[in-house]
Amino acid sequence: MRRLTWLMLISGVIMLTSLHYAGNVSATEANSAFTATTIAKGRFGEIDVSSPNLKLKAHESNAWSSWQKTQGLSDLYVQSNVWKPGGSTGWHTHPGQSLIIVTAGTLTGYEGDDPNCKPSVHRQGMGFVDFGGNHVHILRNEDTVEARTIAIQLVPADAMHRVDAEDPGTCRF
Repeated sequence: MRRLTWLMLISGVIMLTSLHYAGNVSATEANSAFTATTIAKGRFGEIDVSSPNLKLKAHESNAWSSWQKTQGLSDLYVQSNVWKPGGSTGWHTHPGQSLIIVTAGTLTGYEGDDPNCKPSVHRQGMGFVDFGGNHVHILRNEDTVEARTIAIQLVPADAMHRVDAEDPGTCRF
């Protein structure tokens, strides 16, 4: 009985501590000039696919290859994202990788762990990768015309495909 009481006390302290810190976290959210729409979502079993290490030409030593491997079920999202001028995703991360294509306009990305807040500019026709995990970042439309992307996101099944994150304090905007 004494052991059960001790475990209940520890559990209560952990819960109260969690609630205290959860109330003090200042997560950022997307502003109203950003809209994300899920075009499609599909469930996949375990994935273990790779292309052969194909040579582009017989005399070239460089080869292109691709490999994707997951454990357990995954959800694949196709997202259409739109930023009006001044639009921002807010600081966030994803539990899995995203492949992103800019289909209109220009976006500026910032990394949460970059103390210099160096911008990374992505223009129409460019693609870039969001590695997910603890990769906290923000995408902003700092231009005067609308920006659009299509994103393919692969995340663990039933996971949130976007997780708001606390402002890391590395950028002043």
